[in-house]
Amino acid sequence: MPRRTGRPINTERALRWAARLGFALTGAVLGILLAGRITADVGPFVTTVSLTFGSGEAVVGIPPLGELTVDTYDGPVRIAITLQRVDPERVKAIVLDPSALEGIGDEVAADLQAAAFTLLLRSGIAAVVGSTLLSVLVYRRTREPFIAAGLSLVLIAGTAGLARATFRSDALARPTYTGLLENAPALIGSATDLATRFEDYRRSLAKLVTNVSGLYAAVQTLPTFSTGAATVRLLHVSDLHLNPTAFDLIGSVAEQFEVDAALDTGDITDFGSEPEEQYVAGIGELGVPYVFVRGNHDSAATQAAVAAQPNAVVLDEDATEVLDIDIAGIGDPRFTPDKSTRDDDAADDVVTDTGEQLREFIQGLEQPPDIALVHDPLSAEPLDGAVQLVLAGHKHERSSEVLEDGTLVLVQGSTGGAGLRGLEGEEPTSLTCTVLYLDRFSGELQAYDDITLGGLGETEVIIVRTVVDLPSEEAAEE
Repeated sequence: MPRRTGRPINTERALRWAARLGFALTGAVLGILLAGRITADVGPFVTTVSLTFGSGEAVVGIPPLGELTVDTYDGPVRIAITLQRVDPERVKAIVLDPSALEGIGDEVAADLQAAAFTLLLRSGIAAVVGSTLLSVLVYRRTREPFIAAGLSLVLIAGTAGLARATFRSDALARPTYTGLLENAPALIGSATDLATRFEDYRRSLAKLVTNVSGLYAAVQTLPTFSTGAATVRLLHVSDLHLNPTAFDLIGSVAEQFEVDAALDTGDITDFGSEPEEQYVAGIGELGVPYVFVRGNHDSAATQAAVAAQPNAVVLDEDATEVLDIDIAGIGDPRFTPDKSTRDDDAADDVVTDTGEQLREFIQGLEQPPDIALVHDPLSAEPLDGAVQLVLAGHKHERSSEVLEDGTLVLVQGSTGGAGLRGLEGEEPTSLTCTVLYLDRFSGELQAYDDITLGGLGETEVIIVRTVVDLPSEEAAEE
């Protein structure tokens, strides 16, 4: 007769414990989702620190620039820190008085440690309470809440143990940047030695606080204007010249500044060739409408490739509308695939004539558009008085000018850093774009943010806001 090697598995008992574990886990998750968030002061910043579910990582969000992620441990939870606002007095002291930095690294480290401890304690209690309450609702038996509490404590301990056992200190040296931070990691500072040298970590932490404080101080001093549901945000880009980074920048700014559409004033390619048509597929990956006029480096085939994108509108002596903002535009009459702009008198006359052509088209409309798009600023001159705002590119240098009859001409630099030609000078050409704020009902430009990103090898980000002086009601009546 064979010997029995153990007790048979009680299926009913196993299912009962599996159900208990499932309810305990569900209650713990609900508890953490409801209560796993705190507001904490970290140095001069007011932050939101939260515990959510996902792959084991720590995320630091710095609106509107993006975020950095550090894959520090394994496990089902992630810690997210988001900067909400700053203490103006603290920021002013840090920016203006270098001695204020003394000890700030220790202060921020201590604040983060205290915030993390408070968050984890709060989340742990919420998990236990959630498991207990769900058990009471489901089982309505005296001992079941105690079993649920015990199981949730085991789950918490197991998660904490897994995170501790898999903690990767060297991951601090390899953060992943998204948004504008992807193009400007110097805002955070070098993380090369953070994992192995704590003193360097504290110095880098001080640099983080200093640089981000400076950024927020600058943003706080930007001139203000009233925004709301009636404000339309349009992103002006130009002269991408096949630079793949350009679409990364456009996508980041479009998302973080919540723009309603992008306006491109041409030279998206260099030679207008068939292989280059693949580049314009980046337009279709953007989540906003894309209004385009042809530049002198864009061929008819390039224009057709842009028009084939699902979110693109090509203007060539045409008009369109974006959220009640009327836009007219015309393509550049030249095509110079040899990269020569041919800025001679004959070419200038042709470009000017294009502006005259667009003016005649505008005069045939029921009402003038709010914006006109051209590639070369020479085409803007005949539009003076026919439209209140003209956007252009071509020069690879940002400028603004009010013409004699009051038309404002904004010339973009190069959102693609002038492509390869941007490397020909002593300094790389910066990547530029501009966020325009217009009143939806009047179509008037209220303000615009010029965004400049350092070129190849550079990491500086500059945001400059200009508030447009609108005429008063008395002046308008006169």
